[in-house]
Amino acid sequence: MEKLFNFLVPENSSVLEIGCGTGDILSRLRSENKKGIDISPKMIAMAKNKYPGLNFDTGDAENLSLNEKYDYIILSGIVGSLLDIQKTFQELHKVSHSKSRIIITYYNYLWEPILKLAEKLHLKMPQPWQNWVSSSDLENFFYLSSFEVIKKGNRLLLPKYIPVISTIFNRYLAKFPIIKELCLTYYMVVRPYPKPSDLEPVVSIIVPARNEAGNLEPLVQRTPSLGSHTEIIFIEGHSKDNTLEEAQRVKKKYSDKDIKVFVQDGVGKGDAVRKGFDAAKGDVLIILDADLSVFPEDTSKFYEALMRGRGELINGCRLVYPLEKESMRFLNLFGNKFFSMMYSWLLDQKVKDTLCGTKVLWKKDYQKIKAGRKFFGDFDPFGDFDLLFGAAKLNFKIIDLPIRYQPRTYGSTNISRFRHGWLLLEMCFFAMRKIKFI
Repeated sequence: MEKLFNFLVPENSSVLEIGCGTGDILSRLRSENKKGIDISPKMIAMAKNKYPGLNFDTGDAENLSLNEKYDYIILSGIVGSLLDIQKTFQELHKVSHSKSRIIITYYNYLWEPILKLAEKLHLKMPQPWQNWVSSSDLENFFYLSSFEVIKKGNRLLLPKYIPVISTIFNRYLAKFPIIKELCLTYYMVVRPYPKPSDLEPVVSIIVPARNEAGNLEPLVQRTPSLGSHTEIIFIEGHSKDNTLEEAQRVKKKYSDKDIKVFVQDGVGKGDAVRKGFDAAKGDVLIILDADLSVFPEDTSKFYEALMRGRGELINGCRLVYPLEKESMRFLNLFGNKFFSMMYSWLLDQKVKDTLCGTKVLWKKDYQKIKAGRKFFGDFDPFGDFDLLFGAAKLNFKIIDLPIRYQPRTYGSTNISRFRHGWLLLEMCFFAMRKIKFI
């Protein structure tokens, strides 16, 4: 559980633990700005004695009186003893802001007979009978209290420590479908229900372009103006055709539009996306592939979803509508559906299409992903997984936006199904190690 909390809570976050008991969880978090409250003065006295350098105070979860807002709020194992769960969740709005995340853990009621037996055998601290709260009950309580569940999971298949065996059970077996339903503990990460933004932001559309000369002018003609101002940034990728010259020509011809042209330093789409993001002046960042396989007009849908708070990373999904002829080959389609299931399991969020080239997020959120990149390293040649993994690590809401996927009218794909398919498998194993099997 210590590893789970430290994975979910970034080091630079402010943290409040409600029902902190003797402070053991809070003491193990790597965050520096952290506070614990508990309704029991005796528990708080013990916590202050054990961890004199930490901030503890007596407080009631159902009647919070704190003035500060926190990035992360933890409620670990206290739901069973609350008199009014909905009121407690509503009180959380007092200590949360729009970007706050609530982490809640509770025990699986299937374990109730085992836990009661453990109490009789003096293997567990005795507790009164607890509220019978399933994960679906908690989701409903959060919905009634204006919170939205981002992701959820299960932990602790074997709560008694046995060297090697516990590691196998808890780190690996506990993460697999069906088996995970037998775990002792389940957790949820939730956010305050989003409110539509009333801003008129500057929008930057980043267009990686390698061997795409015939697509650049139609893209500029068809891309809508968004927000208070729209800039289009072409990142040319050492093309074999005249893509760079065409980008410069289009920039000059459409001088009424804010068009910028850069040549990437490295290779690969991931490098191009990062260069474009760093050069962008906008508040909103949009990736749009130059091949016109996604309608440029559809960027307005992505923009609208972000402005309405439907997600913090809006991810294009090509696998809902029927595919136009030759827009995706059979093996590519099969691979995309396989990886859809894999990555939804790995990230604990539904992600149906990992490699759609169109993604949208706030620049301030990208800066957080960039700052946390040291956790994953520079691993992603595509650019998609850097964003998806980073967003999942930061508990951002990832939402799919279905689009119609079109066949190319100029040039040929830069994707090699077998070489890049192998890279996708490598990404799966990478995610297992860094995200799933912690």
